[in-house]
Amino acid sequence: MDNNPDSWARCTPVPDPTTARPLINAGTLTVLAVDDEPPALDELAYLLRADGRVGEVRTAADATTALRLLNSPEQPGVDVVFLDIRMPGLDGLELARVLTAFAEPPVVVFVTAHDDRAVEAYDIGAVDYLLKPLRAERLAESLRRIQRLRNFATTAEGAPDDVIPVELGGTTTLVPRSAVRWVEAQGDYARLHTLASSHLVRIPLSVLAERWSEVGFVRVHRSYLVSLPLVTELRMVGSGYVVRLGAPGAPGAVELPVSRRHTRELKDTLVRTVKQSWVGR
Repeated sequence: MDNNPDSWARCTPVPDPTTARPLINAGTLTVLAVDDEPPALDELAYLLRADGRVGEVRTAADATTALRLLNSPEQPGVDVVFLDIRMPGLDGLELARVLTAFAEPPVVVFVTAHDDRAVEAYDIGAVDYLLKPLRAERLAESLRRIQRLRNFATTAEGAPDDVIPVELGGTTTLVPRSAVRWVEAQGDYARLHTLASSHLVRIPLSVLAERWSEVGFVRVHRSYLVSLPLVTELRMVGSGYVVRLGAPGAPGAVELPVSRRHTRELKDTLVRTVKQSWVGR
């Protein structure tokens, strides 16, 4: 059996479309934009509606109206709130703190002309911090990040387990995705690391990264893909970061480098996942 993506696909269970769990709003996001300045609110709403990841845009000119919309039984299901910070009455940061108390808090992204509140915003749990004047490509980057986070949270639980055939010395071993802890790029091949061994397959790391992104695997480096639930630590070493899988000294424990371009997204994903696990308790 050949270890290429086509032969792998033939060995992989295909979800039943009548029973598989859907993505958020059939693949799109319901968004609430909040800004007290009408031109800024109109521009934000226009850019959001122009993005294919967004299915519905609701607007509010102040925090009080935003809370009324978020609590409305007639309009449930806001996935993301894009918030200005400086508004009369309850400001954006105060509103974000209120949202953290929701049973299912929406993702929060700040959109502001001021760059001096970013640390406070991320401490509250914001996924992104966008500066005005807002650029369409920067907003698109933020929406890509949000969709990945939301899709992971929605589809990871109960997702069918891929099985990858590994051919070695005339013997075919079927390696389930759930047994893979991390993946290492080796040219056009990838090495799957399980607790007991490793397996070289003729599948590019980029293919695995795309296919497994919604079931808890994240790219931490151009050469490494890791299972997010197994991450126990992210820490700075010298001028960069490393990610640890497993407790120190435990079987299979490993530290892998995190590239600078992946550090921010990995932090956001870890924070979001931890917050969701606590909310669900």
